[in-house]
Amino acid sequence: MLLQLSAAELGRLIVARDGSAHLPLTEHLIREHSRIKGGAAGQGDVASWNNSIPIVVEALLDCGLDEVEVQVEVDLPHTNSAVDLVLCGKHPGTGADSYLAVELKQVRHATVDPLCPIAVDLGFGDGKNKLHPVRQIQRYCEYMLRYLPYLRENENSLTGVVLLHNAHDADVEALFGLPETDHGFLYTLDDLDRFRRVLTSRLATASGKQAAHALEQARQAPLLKVTDVARQRSVIGGGLTLLDEQYVAVDRITRHLEKTARFGSLDVGLFYHPDSAHGTTPQPGVKRVYILRGGPGSGKSAVALELQRTLGLKGREAVLASGSHAYTETLREIMLGTARRGRLADKRRAAHRLYRYFNSFSESPPDSIDVLICDEAHRMRRSSTYRWTPKELRDDDRPQATEVIRAAKVPIFLLDDHQSIRPDEVGTAMYLQRLAKEMGCEVEVTDLEGTFRAGGSKRYQRWVQQLLGLSSSDPVAWRPDGRMTLTVADSPEQMEHFIRERDLEGATARITAGFCWPWSNPDGERLVDDVQIGDWHRPWNVKPEHSVQGAPRSDLWSTDRRGIGQIGCVYTAQTFEYDWNGVIIGPDLLFRGGEFRVDRSASCDPAFRGPVDDATVTRCVLNAYHVLLTRGVVGTVVYAVDPATHNELRKLITGAIGMQHYDGAQPRLTAEGSQLPPAYRTRRR
Repeated sequence: MLLQLSAAELGRLIVARDGSAHLPLTEHLIREHSRIKGGAAGQGDVASWNNSIPIVVEALLDCGLDEVEVQVEVDLPHTNSAVDLVLCGKHPGTGADSYLAVELKQVRHATVDPLCPIAVDLGFGDGKNKLHPVRQIQRYCEYMLRYLPYLRENENSLTGVVLLHNAHDADVEALFGLPETDHGFLYTLDDLDRFRRVLTSRLATASGKQAAHALEQARQAPLLKVTDVARQRSVIGGGLTLLDEQYVAVDRITRHLEKTARFGSLDVGLFYHPDSAHGTTPQPGVKRVYILRGGPGSGKSAVALELQRTLGLKGREAVLASGSHAYTETLREIMLGTARRGRLADKRRAAHRLYRYFNSFSESPPDSIDVLICDEAHRMRRSSTYRWTPKELRDDDRPQATEVIRAAKVPIFLLDDHQSIRPDEVGTAMYLQRLAKEMGCEVEVTDLEGTFRAGGSKRYQRWVQQLLGLSSSDPVAWRPDGRMTLTVADSPEQMEHFIRERDLEGATARITAGFCWPWSNPDGERLVDDVQIGDWHRPWNVKPEHSVQGAPRSDLWSTDRRGIGQIGCVYTAQTFEYDWNGVIIGPDLLFRGGEFRVDRSASCDPAFRGPVDDATVTRCVLNAYHVLLTRGVVGTVVYAVDPATHNELRKLITGAIGMQHYDGAQPRLTAEGSQLPPAYRTRRR
């Protein structure tokens, strides 16, 4: 949140000053944005603060609601999305805490995509459709109710509205086609009197400070992990609350599939040229490929699972494929857990049909699968040939992606351009787009720009990419943003102590490391302590082809609590997330001359054996650490084996781990620093 003041206090800040381009309120918000978010505010934000907020403040003052508290840019839990305004006060009828979430838009004209009624062009001139503003505020309210139990105590405490204060009804008429709810009403310049009546119906002429404080201090429910979403899909209301472009992507695909129902087949409807969109009959034979691209924590896997769930509810079977053994086997295991007595074999067959690997489509007939969702598509290989492929079936020249596209009527790829970690992994958006077009397909690329990991910290994502040289900017010191805790451990022992304490508190916590130590087979029924740093030594997670009593299988390492006893590698950590993330940077990544450099001689990854050029090894190692550093939901602790690298990390990261007394108890390891969440800063007096 950037600012909280009463309507009366804000009223004094919206009086223009001579010689100033911005209102005093706008200048204050510009400074707060730079201080809190670590970057300059966008032109759209500045214009909204200067032109839109005063409309709401004046309406509050006109209604005598001077004491209502106004919160500006209120962050949604665990994500980088924010509600423009939340008005906090007392309900005029019940006296209970009452909240009005307001989404402000400066649009003057709007049109709705004829193929997708929740995708709209708001006239910003960027050529991109946005989520319908009414659906946007509805989803924001739903998200707040999901993750703020305090709001659920009174289901009528929260209302959502959209205010288009520059537009007349006639100029945005198409937007009124979307049904309104208590969490999403639409008002324009023609409706300002109705907007004021909403204010007085939801807010009393009383102080809103207590309500604002209660909302700010409300306990946040933990973020649903990918595996949580997978387990809850069979529960009514158990799906993911999608936001913004995530919602648009899923809705657009499912609506296109619905359009095919009247033709009785999936052979038409989705497969047409955009120029024929307004025709009565789509052109058959033109396949459309969807590519959804997003960074770590952008909701790719959750979107894939939600898309599969949504299609299943509509009677459409969708296959979910991946190149990750851990991910695929975890999903199969979750499905097997729902088997009724005597139906385990049937459920196993269904799990193997619905959750597959990228290399399992080489012999699939064309268009034999209705919808094929390829998650973790950055792990798409050059070809499906591997060491156990029979000689007569080997085809090193046929790209694996072409097999997938050919097999599916509707191919959908979800990927991150910076997460390919093996030399033969080639799944970038550009590569897939090129292959699909060569096959005569239409291609639609959507960027998932939000983040549901690292406390919703976009700054942390940028910082990791800068640190590893994956962006055009040089490494910079981490500036705490109140969302993500980042700290340095001074030894692997200290890291493990800290991570285990978080586990004992009930958080999910794991330690991972770069692949710089050998990975031995078990010694009988005992894992070998391969990861050795000084006197400290721990085993890697169990190899995929082995099992060891007391330790989880490799594909369950990220989700089985026993996984805290082993060190995870990138191949078991990728796709998954946990609350606290310990990362050991091995000697394969050295900070020299102001940047990270890869020392391939220190890597023990067997993927780099043979004729693999240095540039490819560098790409894979940097991407691997990009994966490892972005698994944490609440916080990340780092330690570098190389002393010079560790000292550079100390310079770049202000957080440290130290000993503190809590409530007279024995001292324990805690992360220290201003970036810590309040729960870790407070003591009883």
